Amino acid sequence: MRESVDNIVQWLQEQIKETGVKGLLVGVSGGIDSAVVAHLIKRAAPNNSLGVIMPCKSTASDMEHAQDVIDSCEIEAVTVDLSETHDVMYNTIQNQVKQKNQWNKKNDQLADANLRARLRMSTLYTLATNYNYLVVGTDNAAEWYTGYFTKYGDGGVDILPIVNFTKSEVKEMARYLGVPDQVINKKPSADLWEGQTDEAEMGTTYDVIDAYLKGEKIPDRDKEIIESLHKRTEHKRSGAAQYS
Repeated sequence: MRESVDNIVQWLQEQIKETGVKGLLVGVSGGIDSAVVAHLIKRAAPNNSLGVIMPCKSTASDMEHAQDVIDSCEIEAVTVDLSETHDVMYNTIQNQVKQKNQWNKKNDQLADANLRARLRMSTLYTLATNYNYLVVGTDNAAEWYTGYFTKYGDGGVDILPIVNFTKSEVKEMARYLGVPDQVINKKPSADLWEGQTDEAEMGTTYDVIDAYLKGEKIPDRDKEIIESLHKRTEHKRSGAAQYS
């Protein structure tokens, strides 16, 4: 794990040099993936790294855990509360469509959640422009393969340092880096709505996805779910389709 961390830190430093930026920033949610990335960018750019906390109707515990992460790696931090911004924007969009009697209640929760993710992305890029930093993503191998990220939301980043690491490897890395136990041991959640968890939404577990990615045998039901998720989210990984 020490070798993996050292290699990632070196790679991050190379990204800074190659792109000509001053440093790196990451959105810190209180989850394990962003915690690991916060620790990594602090090591890579000790004086030019930033952790961004962006509450948007977030739970108190998630915000406490986000601050725990900031404290654990001693990274410079800024908090931008997006709750009011989200409400104004979402209500404006909703009201305009409702006037046409075209509001789809079935998709209300997802549309709301995706807007939160995209507002966070916009916030990170605004800060990145201000500081001349790169936006560092937090997707791990399981999330990337299944497409468990919001297109142009948490998937809208410049670089992805842990995208080739399984969730179990990310946990091992978190322990090595000194991420707080309460962050490592919590149920993974994208904080999209109250009570939301990653595994409940995906219909399978990270342990099973990790096993699949390693080529191990898993139950047929889980294999079908994982392969279906991968197929229908290909557009997230390949970018916009181009007419030719």
